[in-house]
Amino acid sequence: MIPFETPAGTGENGTVEGWHAHTNGAAPDLDFSPEAIFHAASRCRERVHILRNDDTGALGVSFAEGSQSVRALESTSLVASLEPTYPEWLGSSEFLEVHGVRFPYVSGAMAHGIASSRLVLAMARAELLAFFGSAGLAPDAVEGAVVELHRELSEGGATWGSDLIHTPHDPSIEEALVDVYLRRDVRRVSASAFMRLTPAVVRYACTGLSVGSGGRIERKNHLFAKLSRPETAKLFMSPAPAEIVGTLVQRGALSAQEAALATRVPLAEDITIEADSGGHTDNRPLTVLLPAILGLRAELQAVHHYARPIRIGAAGGIGTPSAVAAAFGLGAAYVMTGSVNQSAIEAGTSELAKEMLSAADLTDVAMAPSPDMFEMGVKVQVLKRGTMFASRASTLRELYRAHDGLHAIPADTTARIEREIFQRPVADVWDETSRFFRARAPREVERAEKDPKHKMALVFRWYIGLASHWAIEGVPARKLDFQIWCGPAMGAFNRWVAGTFLADLKQRSVVQIALNLLEGAAVVSRAQQLRSIGLPVPDAAFDYRPRFLRC
Repeated sequence: MIPFETPAGTGENGTVEGWHAHTNGAAPDLDFSPEAIFHAASRCRERVHILRNDDTGALGVSFAEGSQSVRALESTSLVASLEPTYPEWLGSSEFLEVHGVRFPYVSGAMAHGIASSRLVLAMARAELLAFFGSAGLAPDAVEGAVVELHRELSEGGATWGSDLIHTPHDPSIEEALVDVYLRRDVRRVSASAFMRLTPAVVRYACTGLSVGSGGRIERKNHLFAKLSRPETAKLFMSPAPAEIVGTLVQRGALSAQEAALATRVPLAEDITIEADSGGHTDNRPLTVLLPAILGLRAELQAVHHYARPIRIGAAGGIGTPSAVAAAFGLGAAYVMTGSVNQSAIEAGTSELAKEMLSAADLTDVAMAPSPDMFEMGVKVQVLKRGTMFASRASTLRELYRAHDGLHAIPADTTARIEREIFQRPVADVWDETSRFFRARAPREVERAEKDPKHKMALVFRWYIGLASHWAIEGVPARKLDFQIWCGPAMGAFNRWVAGTFLADLKQRSVVQIALNLLEGAAVVSRAQQLRSIGLPVPDAAFDYRPRFLRC
């Protein structure tokens, strides 16, 4: 069992405290071998010296300290000394301070409670931030989860949050969730899939703004905005729109003081850049998207002169230590994982879905119509291996685009989708769909009775919406229709953990995933530091293998 240690100071002999448990106190001599350079990367928690042999010019490494000072090594010149590299230090120290966490790492909000209360609890107890997956759940179910999290984490001040997904077809859902979050003191919310700002998201972010000691504006609520487009990023990195704030003041939803202070801070101080992720995504490469948003942040900072810098995090494609290290190397303040956590013990989805995820490779993903934005043509990235959901949902989208209503679809095509996709008559699907909406949103049924194309959309959304529930519940008869949100990070993760304890689903806890990704990123970062100095770092130094870690 390898300890996952807290950043330590140095002992009396100059070595990093805690190392003696692994080396029995031995201080290695200067070594020029590839093995020594490899170990200089893996032993990232120690100070290492890079020295040059004055006679041959060869570079070597030494961990010598105290009585074995590098100055006492003959015929060598000191090239550089690298301080310890800890996972805690890879990202923004301000992120750690503001959010009261130990690591610059976030588990994202996977919808329908896949990011479960159990998952959030496990992360919070390990001093890691996680967001509950509220999207697709009724407000009372979300409130129940929030109450549970407050009760379980009442002692110790653990940090956690919940999701607020954009619902353009029904803004009342956003409003109801914000009511819950404000009433239940949820201090961190991840806003996802927003294409424009709404009163609900502005109300959450601006409620509780106040002036603290020293005149600094303090936030009661912290909004994380997950996005993939510069134009959307600009909305969240700018002060709240005056027209929306003014309307909220008139409604009594914000005070005049909160409205005034809202002009001096960005709507969100934490922006999560979502690259090629599972679920809603634009499939943008992180290496293209993150630098662009960092540049936009600099432009807006020059205009608004915020007292605190906006923190930019990275998500999408984060499934290996190298990906985590690359994100931090690009300047990310924190990283957020999603797809890989769906296969964790604590994830609120079926064992059957987890088994399918654990078998995924890099290319086993596809784009499919989004259940919540079907009519708009928005797509989500899903698992392709073992399921036909992507192709079947795309067929329904093409039928919707090509026809004015169910009546216009050729009879043989209708028979085929009833047989292969719905597995029941269209009339039965509409009966079930109309009953659902009459109880939840009667105006949708009223509109469908007047607009055949809208009725067709609701019928097709029946399948696309239920497909995710079949996966979560693990309905064997509908396995080929499972909608499992997943990005290529899942395949990369499976390749990385192959042959290790994390390959076993029974061992795959969300905390072990996080700790190993972070520890590995520290090792990879140290290896890159050594290579940048000129050492011939072996390729194996960049291949950290998972092992059981404890906090």
